[in-house]
Amino acid sequence: MNRLMVASLCATTLAGGVLLSAQGIQLPSEPKKQFGSSVTGAYEGWYDNPDGTHTFLVGYFNRNTQQTLDIPIGPNNNIQPGGPDLGQPTHFLPGRNVGMFTVTVPKEFTPQQKLTWTLVANGQTTSIPLRMNLDYNVSPFGDDANVGNKPPIIKFEDNGPTTTGPSAAMAKVNSTMTATVGQPLQLTLLAEDDAKYSSGTSAPMRNPPPPVEVHWSKYRGPGNVKFDSDKPKMEILKGGKVAEPYSGKGVVTATFSEPGEYVLHAMVTDYSGFGGGGEVCCWTTAMVKVTVK
Repeated sequence: MNRLMVASLCATTLAGGVLLSAQGIQLPSEPKKQFGSSVTGAYEGWYDNPDGTHTFLVGYFNRNTQQTLDIPIGPNNNIQPGGPDLGQPTHFLPGRNVGMFTVTVPKEFTPQQKLTWTLVANGQTTSIPLRMNLDYNVSPFGDDANVGNKPPIIKFEDNGPTTTGPSAAMAKVNSTMTATVGQPLQLTLLAEDDAKYSSGTSAPMRNPPPPVEVHWSKYRGPGNVKFDSDKPKMEILKGGKVAEPYSGKGVVTATFSEPGEYVLHAMVTDYSGFGGGGEVCCWTTAMVKVTVK
């Protein structure tokens, strides 16, 4: 069983210990519900940084198939110690959303210490621990043991700063913009990728997907955000086939229903797909802060 599956199952199981003690909680074997179920954090793993600090990679599982929830930072959405706000989302899309954000802890943080993310949704409480257990040590910036696949490199302006890997964090927003209520805001994302692919058996893909796909969503904010496409078609600037170095450009618009501070989330996947095909590599995340007047 691959590491991402292990992490996801453990996160759900750990949360389940809390969930099963409450009334009306959905059991893991029950059919999925459209509305009324819980939301659980999902611990994908941790990695060391060059400066000696450590980073937790975290996603979530919204068990509702039709219900998107907004859970403000506070008693119903908090990470402790050090919180309640350690950069987690307040907007939760349906289903399993892998590796959405990171939390970095000091180099003095020990394997015996932990952070705990608690969520209350539809009256149901879940909590998961974030620990530096060796079984959860991951390498999200390169699949060197396989074909040498690396995550896409992205930026939001031609000469802007680049980012790579699932390292999105509120502490290091990748771009800031301004917008007006009801008026579409154009979002441009440029991506480069090595276009490497491995199926585990080295079997070629019969119908290869695009080398890079971009998934936009609201991460935080007081109102609704409407994208003209949450997964824009990328214009190919170079490459376009397996093993051909690729570059592309995607443009979407986002329209905001209310004024305030928003954070938009971009997840950029390569041939390995959503969640890196279970190997915790190779996708890239970024955040765009938008002040809406």
